[in-house]
Amino acid sequence: MATPHSCWQCGTPDAGSLFCRYCNTLQAPAPDYYEFLGIPRRLSLSLDALQEKFYSLSRLLHPDRYSRHSEQEKRYSLEASSILNDAYRVLRDPIQRAEYVLKEAGFDMLASRGKDVPPELLEEVFELNMALDELRSGDEEVLPQLDQSRRRFKAMLAAIDQALEVEFRRHDSQPDDASRRAVLADIRSALHRRRYVQNLVNEVDKLLSARNA
Repeated sequence: MATPHSCWQCGTPDAGSLFCRYCNTLQAPAPDYYEFLGIPRRLSLSLDALQEKFYSLSRLLHPDRYSRHSEQEKRYSLEASSILNDAYRVLRDPIQRAEYVLKEAGFDMLASRGKDVPPELLEEVFELNMALDELRSGDEEVLPQLDQSRRRFKAMLAAIDQALEVEFRRHDSQPDDASRRAVLADIRSALHRRRYVQNLVNEVDKLLSARNA
């Protein structure tokens, strides 16, 4: 929700979030991506609508439009353009979007970056590490096993992404902050698992690329 403020130019209260609704002067941009774009804080977003919003604001906020304006508006234009680019980059990616919402809601994302193996992956990770060690030692007979492991992990990533889409919709349908926070906790756990699986895929890809170089 946008925070009411007075226009720095005309002094009118409740001027609006980006342009004063009375004198149309550019205001100090809100650092919050959702507030800046004027969209609801949802995890399920229309990428087409987001792109349309981005292009529309890009034209309105481009620094060239403010070359003859006050120094304050020039500065706000530069700040707003930077925030707009960051907001579009983050919110168009569902994983970065979820991490952003979690961070803004006060969740400690660093706590989910540990190297502990998710319990359900213990056996597969053990077998993968053995195969990687054998390949590093020159045993290429494990290549089919590594390829099979990579395929399984990629399938896991796809399944996690599908589950996250369901969780996003569940989050957006909750009636209050407490209920949304409960869903966000589940989403953080899913992101933790996804990050771990993605790191496994990256590790296999890195070793195979080095071997083929």
